[in-house]
Amino acid sequence: MAADDRAVGARKNPFANREFGLRVVSGLVLAAIVVAALVVGGWAFAVIWLAAGIVGAAEWIGMSRTTPRRALLAIVAGTLILAAACFEGDAPTYAVPVLLALGAALCLIVAEGAAGRLRALGALFGGAVVALVPVALRDAPAIGILGPAWMFAVVWSTDVVAYFTGRTLGGPKLMPRVSPKKTWSGALGGLAGAVAAGLAVVALARAQGWSPLAETALVWVGLASAVASLLSQGGDLVESALKRRYGVKDSGKSIPGHGGVMDRLDGFFAVALLAGLYLILRRLAA
Repeated sequence: MAADDRAVGARKNPFANREFGLRVVSGLVLAAIVVAALVVGGWAFAVIWLAAGIVGAAEWIGMSRTTPRRALLAIVAGTLILAAACFEGDAPTYAVPVLLALGAALCLIVAEGAAGRLRALGALFGGAVVALVPVALRDAPAIGILGPAWMFAVVWSTDVVAYFTGRTLGGPKLMPRVSPKKTWSGALGGLAGAVAAGLAVVALARAQGWSPLAETALVWVGLASAVASLLSQGGDLVESALKRRYGVKDSGKSIPGHGGVMDRLDGFFAVALLAGLYLILRRLAA
């Protein structure tokens, strides 16, 4: 087979692409680890998200060329570690906000330049969203395992179904200047897949008695899943725009076939923001 024929075949069949195969294997391994930690809960789950938050913050500091890198990463990592310890320990409710405020103050003091201070705050609070929100959901008695499981189902289904729908159907590009490969067909396919996955997880949780939250009316579950899918796709596009802004292909090299943690959690981060807002509103209403 000629080289150009092999290239065409690889485009039609993604499984013939070696990089795609590596992406699938590493993705499945990571998913298995995350799901196992979700089932176990406690520190097993917290450590995974703490590591993701710290590595993601380090990638952002490096990609955005925020200085001084080591000092800022030390502040962010220290703040997140202490905050995670508060979640898993018997610390008062106000401990985490106080720690984040102190970490933010240190970032503002240490970071160089006005833009650098804003990027440093982004590293801290972005890392906090990733490191703390999934754990807060998992530890909430009325939410439990259902909260993170729903997030995983919606985000992963959005990514996977959008990828294969877009490759199969093609069609008009979604935002070609930001992400040339994404199509409207892929976006709509991902949206449909996310709604189906979100409903399926809640239906399973209701049947198994995982959480009182599973009794939520399915129409609201479907709506929340659709909003989360749109946010996930928006987060992906925002990260693509940021990489173009800073002239990098990937945020890092920590995940084979995927790039960095930011590359893998861009959509998840956006959905975690939604979940974090839900937790805040829930506490205020209590």
